[in-house]
Amino acid sequence: MPADFLPALRPARVAWNKGRIIGQKRPLLPRHVWSIRVRLEMAGNPRDLALFNMAVDSKLRGCDLVALRVRDVFAAGRVKERASMIQSKTGKPVRFEITETTRLSLESWIRDPEMIGLDFLWPSRIHGSPHLSTRQYARIVRGWVMSLGLETSAYGTHSMRRTKVAQIYKKTGNLRAVQLLLGHTKMDSTVRYLGVDIEDALALSEGIDL
Repeated sequence: MPADFLPALRPARVAWNKGRIIGQKRPLLPRHVWSIRVRLEMAGNPRDLALFNMAVDSKLRGCDLVALRVRDVFAAGRVKERASMIQSKTGKPVRFEITETTRLSLESWIRDPEMIGLDFLWPSRIHGSPHLSTRQYARIVRGWVMSLGLETSAYGTHSMRRTKVAQIYKKTGNLRAVQLLLGHTKMDSTVRYLGVDIEDALALSEGIDL
Protein backbone atom coordinates (compact mmCIF):
# COMPACT_ATOMS: atom_id res chain seq x y z
CA MET A 1 0.00 0.00 0.00
CA PRO A 2 1.43 3.41 -0.93
CA ALA A 3 2.57 5.47 2.01
CA ASP A 4 0.06 8.18 1.08
CA PHE A 5 -2.85 5.84 1.90
CA LEU A 6 -1.55 4.51 5.23
CA PRO A 7 -3.69 5.48 8.25
CA ALA A 8 -2.27 8.32 10.28
CA LEU A 9 -0.85 7.33 13.64
CA ARG A 10 -2.05 9.60 16.37
CA PRO A 11 -0.19 9.68 19.68
CA ALA A 12 -2.34 8.45 22.53
CA ARG A 13 -3.48 11.35 24.66
CA VAL A 14 -2.54 10.95 28.31
CA ALA A 15 -5.52 11.44 30.59
CA TRP A 16 -5.26 14.64 32.64
CA ASN A 17 -5.86 12.69 35.87
CA LYS A 18 -3.45 9.82 35.19
CA GLY A 19 -1.43 9.14 38.31
CA ARG A 20 -3.39 11.70 40.31
CA ILE A 21 -5.74 11.20 43.22
CA ILE A 22 -9.03 12.81 42.26
CA GLY A 23 -12.15 13.50 44.25
CA GLN A 24 -12.53 15.19 47.61
CA LYS A 25 -9.34 16.64 49.05
CA ARG A 26 -8.06 15.13 52.27
CA PRO A 27 -7.85 17.17 55.46
CA LEU A 28 -4.46 17.59 57.07
CA LEU A 29 -3.83 15.53 60.19
CA PRO A 30 -2.74 17.19 63.46
CA ARG A 31 0.84 16.03 62.92
CA HIS A 32 0.82 17.66 59.47
CA VAL A 33 -0.41 20.94 60.96
CA TRP A 34 2.33 20.88 63.57
CA SER A 35 5.03 20.05 61.01
CA ILE A 36 4.06 22.83 58.59
CA ARG A 37 3.80 25.35 61.42
CA VAL A 38 7.28 24.47 62.71
CA ARG A 39 8.75 24.70 59.20
CA LEU A 40 7.26 28.15 58.63
CA GLU A 41 8.45 29.38 62.02
CA MET A 42 11.97 28.13 61.34
CA ALA A 43 11.94 29.73 57.88
CA GLY A 44 11.03 33.09 59.42
CA ASN A 45 8.08 33.55 57.06
CA PRO A 46 5.54 35.66 59.01
CA ARG A 47 3.05 36.02 56.17
CA ASP A 48 2.78 32.33 55.33
CA LEU A 49 2.72 31.36 59.01
CA ALA A 50 -0.19 33.74 59.65
CA LEU A 51 -1.91 32.59 56.43
CA PHE A 52 -1.58 28.93 57.38
CA ASN A 53 -2.84 29.42 60.94
CA MET A 54 -5.73 31.57 59.72
CA ALA A 55 -6.70 29.04 57.04
CA VAL A 56 -6.96 26.29 59.67
CA ASP A 57 -8.85 28.40 62.22
CA SER A 58 -11.25 30.25 59.93
CA LYS A 59 -12.30 27.25 57.80
CA LEU A 60 -13.03 29.74 55.02
CA ARG A 61 -13.11 28.95 51.32
CA GLY A 62 -9.98 30.08 49.53
CA CYS A 63 -11.80 32.94 47.77
CA ASP A 64 -12.97 34.33 51.12
CA LEU A 65 -9.68 33.77 52.93
CA VAL A 66 -7.60 35.73 50.43
CA ALA A 67 -10.12 38.60 50.50
CA LEU A 68 -9.85 39.17 54.26
CA ARG A 69 -9.08 42.75 55.24
CA VAL A 70 -7.03 43.85 58.24
CA ARG A 71 -10.12 45.42 59.82
CA ASP A 72 -11.92 42.06 59.68
CA VAL A 73 -9.57 40.57 62.28
CA PHE A 74 -7.86 43.58 63.92
CA ALA A 75 -9.49 46.26 66.07
CA ALA A 76 -8.53 48.50 69.00
CA GLY A 77 -4.86 47.65 68.56
CA ARG A 78 -5.21 43.89 68.83
CA VAL A 79 -6.39 40.81 66.96
CA LYS A 80 -9.96 39.77 67.67
CA GLU A 81 -10.76 36.48 69.36
CA ARG A 82 -13.73 35.97 67.03
CA ALA A 83 -14.49 37.40 63.63
CA SER A 84 -17.04 37.08 60.87
CA MET A 85 -17.20 37.43 57.11
CA ILE A 86 -19.84 37.45 54.38
CA GLN A 87 -19.29 34.37 52.22
CA SER A 88 -18.95 35.18 48.54
CA LYS A 89 -20.64 31.90 47.52
CA THR A 90 -23.75 32.16 49.68
CA GLY A 91 -23.89 35.84 50.60
CA LYS A 92 -24.41 34.82 54.23
CA PRO A 93 -22.18 35.58 57.21
CA VAL A 94 -20.06 32.96 58.91
CA ARG A 95 -18.29 33.36 62.24
CA PHE A 96 -14.98 31.82 63.24
CA GLU A 97 -12.64 31.74 66.19
CA ILE A 98 -9.06 32.98 66.16
CA THR A 99 -7.00 30.93 68.60
CA GLU A 100 -4.10 32.33 70.58
CA THR A 101 -1.49 30.74 68.29
CA THR A 102 -3.12 32.35 65.28
CA ARG A 103 -3.55 35.70 67.03
CA LEU A 104 0.16 35.85 67.83
CA SER A 105 1.15 35.08 64.24
CA LEU A 106 -1.38 37.61 62.90
CA GLU A 107 -0.13 40.34 65.23
CA SER A 108 3.43 39.68 64.08
CA TRP A 109 2.39 39.87 60.43
CA ILE A 110 0.14 42.94 60.75
CA ARG A 111 2.96 44.86 62.48
CA ASP A 112 5.47 43.81 59.80
CA PRO A 113 6.90 46.81 57.84
CA GLU A 114 5.59 45.18 54.66
CA MET A 115 2.02 45.69 55.91
CA ILE A 116 2.20 49.42 56.72
CA GLY A 117 -0.81 51.24 55.29
CA LEU A 118 -2.24 48.19 53.54
CA ASP A 119 -5.93 47.28 53.60
CA PHE A 120 -5.92 43.58 52.69
CA LEU A 121 -4.52 41.01 55.09
CA TRP A 122 -2.72 39.08 52.35
CA PRO A 123 -1.42 41.65 49.86
CA SER A 124 -0.26 40.37 46.51
CA ARG A 125 3.32 40.90 45.42
CA ILE A 126 2.10 41.14 41.83
CA HIS A 127 1.59 44.69 40.60
CA GLY A 128 -2.04 45.57 40.02
CA SER A 129 -3.50 42.88 42.28
CA PRO A 130 -4.66 44.10 45.71
CA HIS A 131 -4.49 40.72 47.40
CA LEU A 132 -3.45 37.12 46.84
CA SER A 133 -5.45 35.35 44.17
CA THR A 134 -6.97 31.94 44.79
CA ARG A 135 -4.47 30.52 42.29
CA GLN A 136 -1.55 32.01 44.23
CA TYR A 137 -3.02 30.63 47.45
CA ALA A 138 -3.35 27.19 45.86
CA ARG A 139 0.34 27.28 44.89
CA ILE A 140 1.29 28.20 48.45
CA VAL A 141 -0.78 25.30 49.83
CA ARG A 142 0.87 22.99 47.32
CA GLY A 143 4.26 24.09 48.65
CA TRP A 144 3.21 23.27 52.22
CA VAL A 145 2.04 19.81 51.17
CA MET A 146 5.21 19.15 49.18
CA SER A 147 7.37 20.11 52.18
CA LEU A 148 5.85 17.14 54.04
CA GLY A 149 6.42 14.72 51.17
CA LEU A 150 2.68 14.12 50.73
CA GLU A 151 0.91 13.39 47.44
CA THR A 152 0.06 16.87 46.17
CA SER A 153 -2.95 15.71 44.11
CA ALA A 154 -4.62 14.46 47.31
CA TYR A 155 -4.55 17.88 48.99
CA GLY A 156 -5.58 21.40 48.07
CA THR A 157 -7.10 24.59 49.42
CA HIS A 158 -10.19 22.67 50.56
CA SER A 159 -7.88 20.55 52.71
CA MET A 160 -7.28 23.67 54.79
CA ARG A 161 -11.03 24.28 55.08
CA ARG A 162 -11.68 20.68 56.14
CA THR A 163 -8.76 20.19 58.53
CA LYS A 164 -10.27 21.52 61.76
CA VAL A 165 -13.87 20.46 61.17
CA ALA A 166 -12.73 16.90 60.43
CA GLN A 167 -11.17 16.75 63.90
CA ILE A 168 -14.23 18.35 65.49
CA TYR A 169 -16.51 15.77 63.91
CA LYS A 170 -14.14 12.92 64.80
CA LYS A 171 -14.08 13.95 68.48
CA THR A 172 -17.71 15.02 68.94
CA GLY A 173 -19.81 13.59 66.11
CA ASN A 174 -21.68 16.93 66.13
CA LEU A 175 -22.72 17.55 62.53
CA ARG A 176 -24.80 20.61 63.40
CA ALA A 177 -21.74 22.35 64.89
CA VAL A 178 -19.71 21.53 61.79
CA GLN A 179 -22.52 22.84 59.56
CA LEU A 180 -22.51 26.19 61.40
CA LEU A 181 -18.72 26.48 61.33
CA LEU A 182 -18.60 25.83 57.58
CA GLY A 183 -21.51 28.16 56.88
CA HIS A 184 -23.47 25.48 55.03
CA THR A 185 -27.19 26.15 54.55
CA LYS A 186 -28.10 22.45 54.28
CA MET A 187 -27.04 19.52 56.44
CA ASP A 188 -26.76 17.35 53.32
CA SER A 189 -23.92 19.57 52.14
CA THR A 190 -22.08 19.05 55.41
CA VAL A 191 -22.56 15.29 55.29
CA ARG A 192 -21.17 15.13 51.75
CA TYR A 193 -18.34 17.52 52.60
CA LEU A 194 -17.16 15.41 55.51
CA GLY A 195 -17.67 12.17 53.60
CA VAL A 196 -19.82 10.77 56.40
CA ASP A 197 -20.92 7.21 55.67
CA ILE A 198 -22.55 4.29 57.45
CA GLU A 199 -19.24 3.24 59.01
CA ASP A 200 -18.99 6.64 60.74
CA ALA A 201 -22.56 6.33 61.96
CA LEU A 202 -21.96 2.82 63.30
CA ALA A 203 -18.75 3.87 65.04
CA LEU A 204 -20.62 6.65 66.84
CA SER A 205 -23.44 4.30 67.74
CA GLU A 206 -21.04 1.69 69.14
CA GLY A 207 -19.69 4.32 71.53
CA ILE A 208 -23.10 4.63 73.21
CA ASP A 209 -23.87 1.84 75.63
CA LEU A 210 -27.41 1.83 77.08
